[in-house]
Amino acid sequence: MLWDALTLQLGYNATLVTIGACFLGVAAGVTGTFLYLRKRALVSDAISHATLPGVGLAFILMVMLGGDGRNLPILLLGSAVSAGLGLLCVNWLTRNTRLAEDAAIGAVLSVFFGFGIVLLTVIQTMSAGRAAGLEGFLLGSTAGMLWNDAVVIAVGGAATLALVLMLRRPMGLVAFDPEFAASSGVNVARIDLSIMGLAMAVTVVGLKIVGLILIVAMLIIPPVTARFWTDRTDRVALISGLCGGAAAWIGAALSATAPALPTGPIIVLVSFAMFAISMFLAPNRGVLAAVLRHGRFQRRVHMRQGLLALAQGQPIYENYTLRLLRKAGLAHPDGVATEAGKARAAKALRDEKRWELVRADQAFESAAALYDGLREIETVLTADQIAEIDTRIGGPRGMTA
Repeated sequence: MLWDALTLQLGYNATLVTIGACFLGVAAGVTGTFLYLRKRALVSDAISHATLPGVGLAFILMVMLGGDGRNLPILLLGSAVSAGLGLLCVNWLTRNTRLAEDAAIGAVLSVFFGFGIVLLTVIQTMSAGRAAGLEGFLLGSTAGMLWNDAVVIAVGGAATLALVLMLRRPMGLVAFDPEFAASSGVNVARIDLSIMGLAMAVTVVGLKIVGLILIVAMLIIPPVTARFWTDRTDRVALISGLCGGAAAWIGAALSATAPALPTGPIIVLVSFAMFAISMFLAPNRGVLAAVLRHGRFQRRVHMRQGLLALAQGQPIYENYTLRLLRKAGLAHPDGVATEAGKARAAKALRDEKRWELVRADQAFESAAALYDGLREIETVLTADQIAEIDTRIGGPRGMTA
């Protein structure tokens, strides 16, 4: 059944949900990249919670005008107006008061969400509100999604993605270096507002599938996942979009195979699984890569210390160091250096003396800054410079490994 769901063969409603969720995931991943790089992750939380009063007021207004109140485009429009108002409140509080941005976000988030809960409680007392299903906007609800609903979500996600691609260069510049962006003529305040506005658009579009509480995860987890794999902004945005789309596609398919499982939370859990895999297995920033790098560093330290001990005729007490030297054919089991070990040890001791002179001579200041106790001096200085140092030290010249 999972394969059928992944290949869109599990029914009309499951296909609608999967396609709509995929568009939303891609848009959320790409948009969230700039929100994350700008260090505005909490803003998305405030925006999402600020949508709830708009949903409630839009429903009440439609019922007062004689409708049933469940028209999705009108509900999303109401949530967009409410979220926009919340965003403006955060900006106003940050710019015109002494409140820090996180404090302003907390205030707006709690007030708007509290007001929204009050409105939902009032709606439940209305005759038309008992079957409204507005609580689905909290955690998402895809049951009974119609073609028009899927089109609204897909078109909204695609339009948001197109706007992000159009503004990606100024947004990337502002995210990394707002001072340089301002000096280059970029209106930083306007770009900041654009980033948060696009986050608001993704939030509004995703209310039906993921809900206002979990949409933050779709905006933040994919770019955090992508950051483990690359350092370039365009690649982070690309990988983030792919991760968001894949998580939404797989999560919606899993939810379709088990109808009792809600779509939004499953999408978030799949996204987190991708994050966990990236955190452990990413080749440069992953935990496993860090452990391997630390192991290589430890081996180099022990090898260097062991060679210096051999050169100075000192006993080697560390079993790990002796084991490394024996494995490299540089020492016998009793800790006595082999012929190859004697040559390597003499070279290591010679390098230490060379580095001492380099670090004491201001003429080699730039080279001395690279000293870490392990770096080969041949990677820093030329052969002529090393020969000059050897002349000043005395003894054999040009000794190499």
